[in-house]
Amino acid sequence: MKVWIPHPAGLDLVGELPPGVTLEVAEHADRLPSAVADVRFWVPPFLSGSDATALLGELPDLAVVQLLSAGADAWAGRMPDGVTLCDARGVHDPSTAEWVVTAILAQLRAFPAFARAQAQRRWAYDGNAPTDELTGKRVLIVGAGSIGTAVRDRLAPFGVSFTLVARSARPEQSVHAVAELPRLLPDADVVVVLVPLTDQTRGLIDKDFLAAMPDGALLVNAARGPVARTDALVAELATGRISAALDVTDPEPLPAESPLWTMPNVLLTPHVAGSVRGLLPRAYRLVGEQVRRFAAGEPLINRVVDGY
Repeated sequence: MKVWIPHPAGLDLVGELPPGVTLEVAEHADRLPSAVADVRFWVPPFLSGSDATALLGELPDLAVVQLLSAGADAWAGRMPDGVTLCDARGVHDPSTAEWVVTAILAQLRAFPAFARAQAQRRWAYDGNAPTDELTGKRVLIVGAGSIGTAVRDRLAPFGVSFTLVARSARPEQSVHAVAELPRLLPDADVVVVLVPLTDQTRGLIDKDFLAAMPDGALLVNAARGPVARTDALVAELATGRISAALDVTDPEPLPAESPLWTMPNVLLTPHVAGSVRGLLPRAYRLVGEQVRRFAAGEPLINRVVDGY
């Protein structure tokens, strides 16, 4: 059987594969490495969208699509009959958790303002206006999956308190349900959103969600842009009542005319939380494991069900 992967580096990173498995590099959907017959296992390019999903109908022998992203929103619901979709759950836990911690600390300690002052060669010390701090903050993590757990573990040494939220409550793990957010948001100093993009989470961060956050709170979105309603986000942030750190926006790339670019209470990064040097080694360890499982007829991990 043939396995298509999107990176030449993956050829050396997947590890030993069973006899009869041919590994080929398919970097671009419009420039395929060989005939489509016998492609059983396909790894699309990282963060690929509709241009790549169009290829699904052209692979007659396809059985598995293994994503390199933790989010499956561009692929869920588009699989032909008999094709299993798997995401890269676990691969991005360290990098995304690092980004969240970095973003929280940068915003609370006013690093963006100091960076602007540095660009102006201005010593911006003001002993009468100290920065905020992370110590003692109440952190609400919306999305209690593997990334949410990784964020919690990395923030724990800072002396914060946690509330975790998932699609449904898990009382034995002290995890609350999304339906409880109106009650939980007013008590959160920092709100970290890490949910997958599904029909249920699209627009989750709306006018009411933002209004429920207390004055001075920080919103951190490392999920997907459409999880937030951009118009509501812009309107609330324009008041200066809360601040935000955003790795994702709707749309992406963010248009140059968006007011989010120039708001002093907004930290923006261009969807880079998972784009680190360690991504490919971690991702292709997963790919290699999945190919070996598939070839041996063993159950695959990270199967996408109900959109995630």
